[in-house]
Amino acid sequence: MVTGAPFDYEKLDDLLERAGIDVLIVSSKHNLRYMLGGYSFFFFEQADAIGVGRYVPLLVYQRGHVERTCYIGIGTERSEVANGALWAPELIVGWYGPGAMQAAVEHIKRLGMAGGRIGIETAFLGADSVGVLHAALPQAAVVDALLPLERFRAVKTPQELDNLREASEKVVDSMLTVFATHGPGSSTRDIAEALRQEETRRGLHFDYCLIAAGVSQNRAPADRFLWEEGDILSLDSGGSYRGYIGDLCRMGIQGEPDAELEDLLAQVDEIQQAARQPVKAGALGGSIYESVDGLLRRSPHAGVLEFVAHGMGLISHEVPRLTGTGPIPYPDHHSGEPLEAGMVLSIETTIAHARRGFIKLEDTLVVTPTAWEAFGDRGRGWNLGASTTRR
Repeated sequence: MVTGAPFDYEKLDDLLERAGIDVLIVSSKHNLRYMLGGYSFFFFEQADAIGVGRYVPLLVYQRGHVERTCYIGIGTERSEVANGALWAPELIVGWYGPGAMQAAVEHIKRLGMAGGRIGIETAFLGADSVGVLHAALPQAAVVDALLPLERFRAVKTPQELDNLREASEKVVDSMLTVFATHGPGSSTRDIAEALRQEETRRGLHFDYCLIAAGVSQNRAPADRFLWEEGDILSLDSGGSYRGYIGDLCRMGIQGEPDAELEDLLAQVDEIQQAARQPVKAGALGGSIYESVDGLLRRSPHAGVLEFVAHGMGLISHEVPRLTGTGPIPYPDHHSGEPLEAGMVLSIETTIAHARRGFIKLEDTLVVTPTAWEAFGDRGRGWNLGASTTRR
């Protein structure tokens, strides 16, 4: 039996059995990374196109037999095996999508599972690869493995939580530095670039910056939008640490906030705090939305108010998925299911105020047995720009 597998294969076996899946073919970057203990081949970090196709690594896993796991990559990855970076009982070379899938098919045949139920990631596998699978294994039943794989990653290990905490803290640190070092006249493009540099300097992989200055609702970095004296600034950024995403939003202002701005951010924060109250292991996921429903309906800004709670981890908006009516469409499979300790939530509230601007807070919470813990839970008020901090 292989003892060095970097994932809980007994949990995976249980999920696959409940889904009726005999053999799993993993193809998405995030699930490959998860099942390979954080490994991804450095050569294709920026893009996967090469030659006449693309690099398509696959991992083939037979339920109940972790020791038969096979990783299909390219020949250069043998060096990664020699370096101890790539866990896999067996490495097979398979160039391009069809070649990689043909190698997977041959491995499945050797397992004696040519007529079994094969789970694939439908959304993350090319048509050329799927065609090879169906043609070579006509007796097999091919099904989508999205849900069991999502549930597999739902509860984070202590190391994963450390990664998410590190990512969140460093994103917030970067934001606070950027607020304090930029004065009137800074463009949103320059500010976003400064944030990228700050996150990178702290060891994060910069993913994105959604930024809005003044009264504009435009959140794409641009030279034409300037953060001027008296203006507010919304920084919403994702930065990854070892693949795990820190995704938070904080607010800044050039000058001092007036009473109306203080009140608007306080209303956002009231909703954020109310959403935290029911969070604990065993509470139904939908209770988060129930806890803020009255505040949302009674708000004088209900027409421009948006609240979303979703899971966080290797991807944004992962399990638990708690609403089917949010800005990113997906089924709310987990609104009626209990939260589990180790699940991670992103909670965000926005007032898109036509006269005062885009006001938002986004926080990251981990579910604990009795409550929650917030990562990067600083800078949640009005952070002052350089025009104020230098006075």
